[in-house]
Amino acid sequence: MLIGSDKVWSLERIYCKHLVTLGHEVELFAAQNIFYDYYGKNIFNKIVFRAGLSGIFRSINDELVKRVEKFQPNLVWVFKGMEVLPDTLERVKAMGIKTVNYNPDNPFFFSGSGSGNQNVTRSIKLYDLHFTYDRDILHNIESRYKIPCCMLPFGFELAEELYEKSCQQEELIKVCFLGNPDKWRVEFLEQIAEEVAVDVYGNNWHIFTKHRNISVFGPVYGEDFWKTLYRYRVQLNLLRPHNPASHNMRSFEIPGVGGIGLFPRTVDHEEYFESMGIANLYTGPGDCVNKAKQLLNLSPHQAALLRKNARKLSLESGYDYYSRTKQFLENIKKIM
Repeated sequence: MLIGSDKVWSLERIYCKHLVTLGHEVELFAAQNIFYDYYGKNIFNKIVFRAGLSGIFRSINDELVKRVEKFQPNLVWVFKGMEVLPDTLERVKAMGIKTVNYNPDNPFFFSGSGSGNQNVTRSIKLYDLHFTYDRDILHNIESRYKIPCCMLPFGFELAEELYEKSCQQEELIKVCFLGNPDKWRVEFLEQIAEEVAVDVYGNNWHIFTKHRNISVFGPVYGEDFWKTLYRYRVQLNLLRPHNPASHNMRSFEIPGVGGIGLFPRTVDHEEYFESMGIANLYTGPGDCVNKAKQLLNLSPHQAALLRKNARKLSLESGYDYYSRTKQFLENIKKIM
């Protein structure tokens, strides 16, 4: 049983699909959806929750226990776990069911209201196995809690048909950043925009910046998301404060669609991409500008070769989520 979200963009849905393909009986309990439906319903619910007077978490967890008792899974896999109470995990474990956590953020550093809460912190010690995308988090969990932890990097999920459609677009010789704003991203982009124009896609960028060389567009999803990643000559990647030294989802999505990535220099980016020649890495705004200009000045033939290699090596290296699912299954043998 997977616990998290069933939104179209959620990792849970992707893993659920591939687990079924690989022959496993799976149920997804959308605890996060129930919470956000409640929280977003009206201002009264928000006030009650923020005041600590809401029973929504208890309601979600009572339903979760009922679903577990009915489904009788061998394994409960919690994604992040902001909605899962520690005593619920204890009840699940008392049934003889193994528990696993995968946190796509950092369980020790919350950079926003949606990146974690006390349920996440208090539950770390209760899982039989942790998965993480970050080496430092892995060592932290294993050393502090004496619980096994496995690496499970992010990946990409893209059908061959959509990849082919993305390739049919005319290339736009510009720099693009696809993601939502925060003060760190705005500061970085405004620095490089002094020399290189940037198109940004996401929510509320018009509130955060009015820079003359930054053009703002709304968020893109589904097919438009992949087409946008492919269309621009340079796709810029910026890491959040909670993972300054590893990678993020865009790290694999950009080369996965055959995009030309310009990523911050980290150990992960060096190992997963630079060593295979499918990403260019920068060390700061000045270096980013210089490398962006080099990529913008590539010939069409040179750019096409970079794109082809990025797609090819992403598939051959198992950076897709089908391969990640098999990696997950191999690792849970340690506790089953």
